[in-house]
Amino acid sequence: MTTDMRRAFPRTDGPTLICEDYGGDGPTVVALHGTFGRGSVFARLADDLAGAARIVAPDQRGHGSTGAAGSYRREDFVTDAAALVRALDSGPVVVLGHSLGGITAYQLAARHPELVAGLVIEDVGPLMRRPEIEHPVLEVRGWPRTAPTRAALAAAIEERGVPDSSYFLRSAVETPDGWRLLFDWEDMAEVQARGTGDWWADWLGSHCPARVLRGGRSTLLPAHLAAEMVRRRPDTDLLVHPEAGHWIHDDDPGWFARAVAEFLAVPLSVGGGGVTP
Repeated sequence: MTTDMRRAFPRTDGPTLICEDYGGDGPTVVALHGTFGRGSVFARLADDLAGAARIVAPDQRGHGSTGAAGSYRREDFVTDAAALVRALDSGPVVVLGHSLGGITAYQLAARHPELVAGLVIEDVGPLMRRPEIEHPVLEVRGWPRTAPTRAALAAAIEERGVPDSSYFLRSAVETPDGWRLLFDWEDMAEVQARGTGDWWADWLGSHCPARVLRGGRSTLLPAHLAAEMVRRRPDTDLLVHPEAGHWIHDDDPGWFARAVAEFLAVPLSVGGGGVTP
C-alpha cells in the first residue's frame, strides 16, 4: 500500500494547490482529474504502482480541498499544473490526465515542453465541441449541493438524470449541518465551458512520447478521432478497452494500471498485475 501525504503548494500567483502525494520511488507522475473530480480518484492507481512510481494528484482549482478560484480559463489550469511540476523539483514528469485533465496535460506539454517527459491521456481528444461530440458538457447549473444525508444527496443528483452519482460523491463531505459537495455547480459549468473548443494545435504541439487510452463505450472520444490523434502525432500509441466507458480508471482499474505501467516501463504491485491491455 502507498503512503498518502496530503501536501499544500502555496503560490503568490494562484490558488494553493492541495495534492495527494502518494510517494514512492521511480518516475513522478502528475495525475490530473477531470471535471467534478479530485486527486484521490487516482488512489487505486497509486496502490497498483506502489514502489515503482510516485503519483502526485492535485485537487485542481474549483475542486476538492483546493477550493474555488476567480477564473477557470484554460491557461489558468495550465499555469497551475506548471507551477506544481516546478515545485516538485523532480525534473520533467509524466503527466496523466483524465477528461478535462487530459486537455490540461497536453496543453502543458505544448506550452511548457521542458516540464513534461511523457503523456498518458485518458479518454479525451483534441476536439471537445459540437458537432464532433454530441454532448461535450453536462448542464449542471442549479443542481443541489447539500442534503441532510449522503444518500439524500445522491438521490437529488440522480433525479437530475444521472444514473450513478458515485463519481460526484467522491467530492462529498459530512458537515454539522449534513452533507455538501466541495465544488460549486456554477463553477463546474464555467470549467466545462472553458474546456470546449478545438485543441488540435495543442495536441500536436509537443513531441514527447504519448499514450492515448480510450473506453470503447465512451461518448466523449469517438474511435475515429482517437485514431486520428495517433496518426497525426509521432511517438504516440492508442490502447482501447472495449467494455469501458469514459472513466476507465474506475471501470477496470487493473487494466488502467497495466496500461500506465507499460508506458512507464515499471513493474506493477499485486493489485494491477495479470491484466493485459
